[in-house]
Amino acid sequence: MLNVLFLCTHNAARSILSEAMLNHLDAQSARPGRFRAYSAGSSPRGQQPHPLALEVLRQAGVSTEGLHSKGWEVFSGPDAPTMDLIITVCDNAAGETCPLWPGHPATAHWGYPDPSEGHAPETQKREAFRQTLHAISQRLQLLMSLPSEKLQKTLLQDAARSLSSH
Repeated sequence: MLNVLFLCTHNAARSILSEAMLNHLDAQSARPGRFRAYSAGSSPRGQQPHPLALEVLRQAGVSTEGLHSKGWEVFSGPDAPTMDLIITVCDNAAGETCPLWPGHPATAHWGYPDPSEGHAPETQKREAFRQTLHAISQRLQLLMSLPSEKLQKTLLQDAARSLSSH
């Protein structure tokens, strides 16, 4: 099983969408159990997942059970699951100094605009969340379609980074 950690500053929207969608896609795949997704933020500040993130996930038929915002230190300790791949999904998190991760996982940056940013009406924000979830889903499907040999630790970073241009 490949453990994937999605990072964003507040762990309220893009990283939550990514965690839930990868776990959903894996469970629905022809070969379930290949991936296990997690998410965290550099400064979640006690936030919870954005209500629109949870809404669009539910509307897409994706479980939101157990989703909560948490700091990335949860995944840097000795009792944490060892990550194979860490993907930043916002530009702020990509530029921050991350902890030293046990096992030296592969890293990639898949930037998405923040669907919660700005003062747009709720209908526009809801659509931004839907579009973000769709973009994340497409990229995750590409990741999941990689042949097993591309998911080996020595090739994983290059394979994941190549998907950032999709």
